[in-house]
Amino acid sequence: MAKKAKKAKTTRKAKSTKTAKKKSARKPSAAFMRPVSPSPALAEVIGSKAVPRTEVTKRLWAYIKKNKLQDTKNKRMINADPTLKAVFGGKSSVNMFEMTRLVGKHLK
Repeated sequence: MAKKAKKAKTTRKAKSTKTAKKKSARKPSAAFMRPVSPSPALAEVIGSKAVPRTEVTKRLWAYIKKNKLQDTKNKRMINADPTLKAVFGGKSSVNMFEMTRLVGKHLK
């Protein structure tokens, strides 16, 4: 019995040293930080200056919240005003996941 207890201790110790190694900090992807230029329709909403994709999303949400375009009952739905309708391909209402796909078409 003493041998079994000794083996159990060594395996626990070995496992704890494996998990004790530090993981490197997560680095942001260079593709997200590369500036992209918006189409003329999207430039009316976020500005014409080339910005990273992350900034495009921030500015788009700032515009949506400023103009109160988020649906009151279902917060995942965005109700487009005439400016956003051009960006959304003529759709009057899109969900937030579809919005990112549609906006991606307006970036170069």
